[in-house]
Amino acid sequence: MMDSDMASSGWTRRDFIAAALAGAYGAGAQAADRVVLVVGDSLSAEYGLKRGTGWVALLEQRLAKEKIAAKVVNASISGDTTSGGRSRLGALLTQHRPAVVVLELGGNDALRGLPLAMTEDNLSAMTQAAQKAGAKVLLVGMQVPPNYGTAYANQFAGLFEKVGKQHKAAVVPFLLKGVADGPDPTKLFQRDRIHPTEEAHPVMLDNVWPELKKLLR
Repeated sequence: MMDSDMASSGWTRRDFIAAALAGAYGAGAQAADRVVLVVGDSLSAEYGLKRGTGWVALLEQRLAKEKIAAKVVNASISGDTTSGGRSRLGALLTQHRPAVVVLELGGNDALRGLPLAMTEDNLSAMTQAAQKAGAKVLLVGMQVPPNYGTAYANQFAGLFEKVGKQHKAAVVPFLLKGVADGPDPTKLFQRDRIHPTEEAHPVMLDNVWPELKKLLR
């Protein structure tokens, strides 16, 4: 806009600069308001850990370090199943309006021997609900020990990739890669041999980060 044009429209150069700065700050505020919503179970709820040492808390630090303007809302509940997550997801989407939803659920379904079809249906419904609300989805997969039976273990592990492919959602195949499948897996678990120690959580974040970072570009 030339000076003569600004004068004829009643604008001054100061007005133009002020408007440009307001637009820039507005865009920055909008980016800073992006929410990463984590809906998970005890693996994301810092079960047995000091507050601020779980992988979700470490994610907030990683975002700051990478200068990615987003905040994390951890809506994880110890013991939660995919049915529990499905029942409360709608309210969470309405409240937080996330840009990305991380679904870390399913492990407790397997521990309780719940039907695989139900777990798959719940994950699918949550993925669709989040996408319909305008969020990108990251499914965080889990595996079960071989004592559950090879067929069950393989089908369960494959659920996450299956749902991800069906709905074009991102997938982390196994949250506990490098934790549960190491040479001495008990080393990185608490006494219950179910929940990872504080030392394991940076590894868990490293498993999630590459796929999550893509969604935040």
